[in-house]
Amino acid sequence: MTDSKQNFFKAGKKLSRILGQVLAEVKPGKKLIELENLTQRLIAEAGGVPNFAMEPNYHWATCINLNEGIVHGIPDEKVIKENDVVSLDMGLRYHGWHSDMAYTLQVKSQNSTRLPAPKAAGSGGQDIKSQKNLETGRFLETGKRALAEAIKTVKAGNRVGHISAAIERVIEGAGYHCARELTGHGIGRKLHQEPWIPGLLTRPVEKTPLLKKGMGLAIEVIYTMGKPRLEKSADGWTIKTVDGRISALFEKTVLVTEGGVRIVTPFGWRG
Repeated sequence: MTDSKQNFFKAGKKLSRILGQVLAEVKPGKKLIELENLTQRLIAEAGGVPNFAMEPNYHWATCINLNEGIVHGIPDEKVIKENDVVSLDMGLRYHGWHSDMAYTLQVKSQNSTRLPAPKAAGSGGQDIKSQKNLETGRFLETGKRALAEAIKTVKAGNRVGHISAAIERVIEGAGYHCARELTGHGIGRKLHQEPWIPGLLTRPVEKTPLLKKGMGLAIEVIYTMGKPRLEKSADGWTIKTVDGRISALFEKTVLVTEGGVRIVTPFGWRG
């Protein structure tokens, strides 16, 4: 591996560490802009550049989405509440190399690390709340599993369609829906480049782009609990579900190798 390519992995490791630090601050009462400001500071301290802010007309280091928001959420003055579903997406450029990753979690009370024990029959609202939390937990675990399965398919000689099929199999098989209009992408010297990586297999695998040794890929699992119809919010950036059901996003940057895949953003959240 060239010394230059080593900076690709350094960019990924730096971003992984920063994402973990920011996720630890996703708590009830926290404003989205506070998470944004923390991200900007940490990226600067790491010697990187917030590459999202390099996109035309986008001025932030993060995209933060709440509940029905699926991508491109502006980190504004909104306040995080208990049980919100928060998707945190961020990118970093280091010595000319880009990394990109995202993670979604459900916000729990700062006084509780687990779901409340089921109440006796007739407890009403608490039972409903617990059931919703269990459903959300299953929803998020499905997305993490889909990303892991998709990454397993990455190797030189396979195709983008193998990635798409793996995501579709896990997400749609669990009764959820992959976003139709949004995709993962190639990454490296540019933040967004070919090949585009859908979460659904829309044509025969053999007609999808070939994966070649040395390709950087930002694999994204972008999906909804309800129907996959999406719309853009009045802010001109945030894309959300039309039916108001929750959505999620899990993403890692990887490198295609001859015998398989190397993870550029080696991140495993245990919060």
